[in-house]
Order: sequence, then structure tokens, then C-alpha cells
Amino acid sequence: MRDETRVMSTDAGKRVRAVGFRAYGGPEVLAVVSLEPEPLGADDVRIQVAASTVNPTDVVRRAGQRATGGRPETVDVPGMEVAGLVTEVGARVTSVGVGDRVMAIVAPAGEHGGHRADVVVPAVSVVRSPSNLSDVEAATIPMNGLTALHALDAMNLSAGDVVAVTGAAGAVGGYVVQLAKHAGLRVVADAAENDRELVASLGADVILPRGPGFAAAVRERFPHGVDGLADAAIQNAEVLDAVRDGGTVTTFRRYTGDGTSRIRVVPISVLEVAERTDLLERLREHAEAGVITARVNEVFPPEEVAKAHRLLEAGGLRGRLVLGWS
Repeated sequence: MRDETRVMSTDAGKRVRAVGFRAYGGPEVLAVVSLEPEPLGADDVRIQVAASTVNPTDVVRRAGQRATGGRPETVDVPGMEVAGLVTEVGARVTSVGVGDRVMAIVAPAGEHGGHRADVVVPAVSVVRSPSNLSDVEAATIPMNGLTALHALDAMNLSAGDVVAVTGAAGAVGGYVVQLAKHAGLRVVADAAENDRELVASLGADVILPRGPGFAAAVRERFPHGVDGLADAAIQNAEVLDAVRDGGTVTTFRRYTGDGTSRIRVVPISVLEVAERTDLLERLREHAEAGVITARVNEVFPPEEVAKAHRLLEAGGLRGRLVLGWS
């Protein structure tokens, strides 16, 4: 029998509010739905979600861009990162406990996704929230933070090396800039004119105009090319020439390069590190130390999720869109 001290919730049979869709399409297919609670395994954690973020990958999922069938088999719940309160832990879980404020990354599948008021995730994907952040702020850390860490680790750069970052004013790019500076790298970043102050505040050493001329501008400053590049702006082939022979480009939408072997191109998937508790702990420590900063644009109730999706699709946002569940 489960030790009762490991369970806070007394509503085990209560249905759960969630945001999902039953057909692929535009933001109008999203709705608040009522679902059964998820079962808890011995290595799992149940979280009463206070906040979950809206990400481009949610838009891709909702639009069916990676679907293999004509419509979801059941209600499809998106959402890949959450923050909230632990209400129950599995018998083998010791890393967090009931009552802890936590943040987590979620690998969505069917009815399992971050846009639920109550979600169950593997304990390896959960860490305590940074003590200096609210739940809304903490929810913005796991997915893009892990993506940025994964990208930098894949480049295998050393202190003093030069890394370029496209999309530096965005969520992933901004974290790459901050984490790269913390690692002792020299950072060359892109920015539109109205984003230069923001990108400078993140720590970029050299700021160049954003757009298709970025690679050429990098070569003007660094004739031999930079050592690595994180392509958060998804420019793909346009930016490969910015990198020196033997250098590395990390990409974020499955781009694998132009077929040549001059440089190494590494597609980055956050799901590859979704169970890396050590990386999540690094993010918590970095947030508490001010190495990385949470940027929130707006918080919506779940009933207004379609509005959040429309804003995200319109582009140009600075800061994250968050659903507030409490």
C-alpha cells in the first residue's frame, strides 16, 4: 500500500481540465476538454499544473504537420513544459516530494501533454523550480533551456571559441547567448534594429544585422569563420558559410545540411534530453544565479488558448506566452 505521506491530492477520481483538439487545423480547433486523470507509475510524479507554455511545436502539432493519419485517434493535448506543485510521487521517487514546487518537460502523446491541470511525468524529467522564479516564469525554462544546452554541448566548444547565434532575440537563441557567455565563449549574434538593446543585454559581444546577409557579415568580421553556430532563426543553408571548416552548426527543424562534409551539421531535438535530470538541474542553478533569465510576454486562461496560438503564429514576439491554470 502506498505511504499516505507521499500523496497530497484526495481527488484521485476527479476529471482533469485540459486544452486539446480532435481535428487538425487552425487555432479554432483548440478547446478546453475534460479528461480522466493519468495513472501514476512507481517512477512518476503527479503535478498540479499552475502554468504551461505555448510553443511553436504546439502549433505544428495542432496543424497536423507531422501527423501520420487524417485526424487524432483521441483528444490530442499539446504542451511541452509546465510548472506547478507535486501532489503525488511514485514508490521509487526520491528526487522530489509532495508539496515541492517543480518545473518539468513533457513529451506529449495523445491525451498526455503539458496543457493539463494535472499531469503525470517521469521523475527524471522533473526538478524543483528556481527559488527566485514564479510558476509562470519557471514554466518557460525547461524546453528552450534544454534545447540551448543540448545545442551548445553538441558543438563541443572551448572557452575563447567564437559561436554565432541566429534568432538571438528569441527564446532559444537568447538562452544560447546567455549560456555561451557563461561558458566563456565569444558570441556573435543577429538582431533587428529594435532588438539590439535586448540582444546586447543578453551578453552578445558582436551584434550583426538579422537576415539573409548574416553569414557574409560574419565572414567580414571573422574571415576564417566562427567555430560554431546555433541557427535558432531556421535559416538553414543561408548561414552555413559563417562557420569555419571543421566547425559545427546546430539546427532546430531537422535540417541536416547541404550534403558536403566541410562542416558538421547537428539537428537538435529536445526530446533527446528530456530525461536528463542533470541538465534540468543545471538550468535551475543557472536561473537562480541569474545566468539565464525568464521572459514572459503574456499569460492567458486556458479558454483563450486560441488567441495565444494566433499571436504566436503572427511572429515577432519577445517573451513567452503562458497558460495559467490556477
